[in-house]
Amino acid sequence: MNLEGKIALITGGGKGIGEAIAKKFVADGARVCITGRSQEALDAAASSMPSEMVATCAGDVSDYEDVKRMVQTTVDFGGGLNVLVNNAGIDPAGSVADLDPEVWEKVLKINLTGPFLTIKASIPHMINAGGGSIINISSLGGLRCLPGMPAYASSKAGLIMLSKQVALDYGPQNIRCNAVCPGATRTKMLENSLSPLGKTLNTDVDGVFSHIAAAIPLRRVAQPEEITGICSYLASDESSFTTASVHMVDGGASVVDVSGATLSMAGIDWGVA
Repeated sequence: MNLEGKIALITGGGKGIGEAIAKKFVADGARVCITGRSQEALDAAASSMPSEMVATCAGDVSDYEDVKRMVQTTVDFGGGLNVLVNNAGIDPAGSVADLDPEVWEKVLKINLTGPFLTIKASIPHMINAGGGSIINISSLGGLRCLPGMPAYASSKAGLIMLSKQVALDYGPQNIRCNAVCPGATRTKMLENSLSPLGKTLNTDVDGVFSHIAAAIPLRRVAQPEEITGICSYLASDESSFTTASVHMVDGGASVVDVSGATLSMAGIDWGVA
């Protein structure tokens, strides 16, 4: 994609999918500001990109003062703001009866209120620029339930609806807003989340991912770099008539029936005795 002249703000850009998106955008010609709570992680990510193409701004997306500072840092660095990628997120587990209300609130504040705040602060700059593209990184978990993950799933489902609402309300100002829903992607965050499953299955993290991959049509999980292409497309002028869309990047996982997945993981074909 050609992103020459684009200025992008990427939250959660210090690692995982966010870092991969930042590198892809820079490779395609954009200048980016990456944000996150760890300045150390941001510096490490920025060190792998040309210094004139990347800025950093540490902060918390659930704090509006931090968010305004992130947006202003981006504008000061690039001279405007054309693209916003809301990637920052957390995924603590816990079923409804077991989940601490404070954890529920924290997940919603970071995964849903955070994007609301960054969008709120970014829209005036995009209007001044004649339009822009907002890309919200939701999840397959925003479309399909995950066992014991009500806070995460609810926040990601809400992010999909927020994307559609922004697309509706700000389309007349040439602001597009789309959601990207990755399936299982091998990031440190997901590795940490799945580590308890390794103990249950009596295997290591590679074994856990192999177990998950058995139910995915492509028979593997994604690498962070595989989520970046759709994001670069949505950030570019090539997607100028694409808005309010939900893009699944899940290796086909969303089409799998639970019964069929069970048989597939057991190496059995449906209807074969």
